[in-house]
Formats: sequence, structure tokens, C-alpha cells
Amino acid sequence: MKNLETIQDLLNTSLQYELYGNLVFQLNKDFRLANVDFDVEQTILPDELKLQLHEAVYQLIQNAFAEYLNLLYIIDVSEEQIKTLDGSDTLKLSEEVAFLILKREWQKVWFKHQYK
Repeated sequence: MKNLETIQDLLNTSLQYELYGNLVFQLNKDFRLANVDFDVEQTILPDELKLQLHEAVYQLIQNAFAEYLNLLYIIDVSEEQIKTLDGSDTLKLSEEVAFLILKREWQKVWFKHQYK
């Protein structure tokens, strides 16, 4: 699996491997497990997914911090990676967290695909 530097890299890679639908499915599944209201259509365009995920993370940080932490736990986002982020700008923080969420979800999808 190549190194993914941006959300766009990740989404393009998921499309290239024809695993984008699996990524959306995994994202919806983990948000449901965390009882967070985020459910996107399987046919959502990558740019729209990026925007909706960013908005959902931003709203959680601003209005439902306990649910935000629970979501990170359920998705299994690295605590060390979260701690390295600068929390002074919530908008930028939520974008970076959205990327970490997508990276972790992509790992799950990729490994399931590789070892099925």
C-alpha cells in the first residue's frame, strides 16, 4: 500500500483499486457503531464525501466531544497521531482528523481486500 499524503491521494487510490464503495461502507458502519448520525449514500462522489466527513467531524468536536472521542476509539485512530495535531484551529483540526479517520478506514478495507 503506497504512502497517502492527502485525503485526495487516499480517495484516488480507493477508486483506482475499485474499493471506494467498500471505504464508504466501512465508514458508515463504524459511524453507526459509534451512534453518530453520519450515513452517506454508496454513490456519493469523493469530493462530497470529503466535505461531509469534514463537516461531521467539525460538528462533533464543537458540539459532542464525548461522541467524537468514542468515534475515534471505535474506528481505532491512533492516539499518538491525534496528540500530534494542533488543536488551536478547530476547522483545520477537523480536516486533519477526517484524514486520519479515512486513513484508518482505508487500512481496514485494504487488508480485508488483500486477505479475503
